[in-house]
Amino acid sequence: MMDTLGKLRLLSEDSQYDLACACGTNEKDRRRRGQDGKWLYPVALAAGGYGIMFKTLMSNACSSDCRYCPLRRDGNVRRCALSPDETAALFMEHLRRQWLLGMFLSSGILDTADRTMAQLVAAAEILRRKHRYRGYIHLKVIPGASDAAIDAALRVASAVSLNIEVPGRKHAAKLTAHKDFDADIVRPIKYIAAQTAKGMRYERIRTTTQFIVGASDETDCEIIAYLDGIYNRLKLRRAYFSAYQRGLGDGTIPGDRFALESEAQQLQDASDRLTREHRLYQADFLLRKYSFAPRELVFDAAGNFDLHEDPKLAWANRHPEQFPVNLATAGRDMLLRIPGLGPTYVERILHQRRGGHIASFAAIGLNGKNAEKAGRYSVFS
Repeated sequence: MMDTLGKLRLLSEDSQYDLACACGTNEKDRRRRGQDGKWLYPVALAAGGYGIMFKTLMSNACSSDCRYCPLRRDGNVRRCALSPDETAALFMEHLRRQWLLGMFLSSGILDTADRTMAQLVAAAEILRRKHRYRGYIHLKVIPGASDAAIDAALRVASAVSLNIEVPGRKHAAKLTAHKDFDADIVRPIKYIAAQTAKGMRYERIRTTTQFIVGASDETDCEIIAYLDGIYNRLKLRRAYFSAYQRGLGDGTIPGDRFALESEAQQLQDASDRLTREHRLYQADFLLRKYSFAPRELVFDAAGNFDLHEDPKLAWANRHPEQFPVNLATAGRDMLLRIPGLGPTYVERILHQRRGGHIASFAAIGLNGKNAEKAGRYSVFS
């Protein structure tokens, strides 16, 4: 019989497929395995630096049939579960041994969404009431959760997330017969958004979601259209992207669109999906940090980003009339359009030019390939 630490190792490993608390776009952000086998997730802090997130499932048993998930009900995985008391005790033990930013807690669907939510909330309540823990707790909202179950999570959580997974019911129908996209995904996401809107009781709660990239035949353009709604209508704080990883203990799924591909083609598709994931993160940053509108992003004839050119560079090359940009006079939004420059270097340009002329990128600490790239699209005058 598996002991509590053995269950933690297994459930922590299985929690790696959900990225809704870590971006994973550079070495500092990427998840890493701790000495005891659990996955640790570096998370950027607002004041600078990184904290470590303790992340696990309460159970890897699941009544759902999502074809992209190794933990689905017919998946070939070893099943186990932690009780709310075990989960809280394990977290407090790890907290005593090392500083942690907080906990990210999720689960497979245990029969019903609300039964699962009750287990997640119970673990958080034990931490809050018995152990007097006042730190960060991120709870996953299970698809199909009732308003009452979501309210219970919002009362004890610092953050909540519900994964949208795909852009629309057409793609959801190809991947699951268990979930109803509108009733189980869209409705609770809208409820979460309403309860955490500015001026509402839970406006302090951080809200996120995640897309699975490449499990269906969705296009990048479709994902961006949904992303626009997530940020501009629902006002969720962040969306994450996870490339579909075929072969994670899932075997061949009847009807799987990858089933007849050669091994070489599967490897190529997997590489392309990882590149797509990266391009979507780049586009996400353009929308959130660079003042781009969704309609400005450049897609190919099939509705996807160029795998060989990042979205910002693609926009610049599509609009030669906007360049070169005069670094001495251009506004912040136009400076952010220059390939090779990010918000940090743009702020340095704005700050230094108030005190005089900027003669080189070295003056703001920009060197190497990014300086060369920026130099092709800008002038010092």
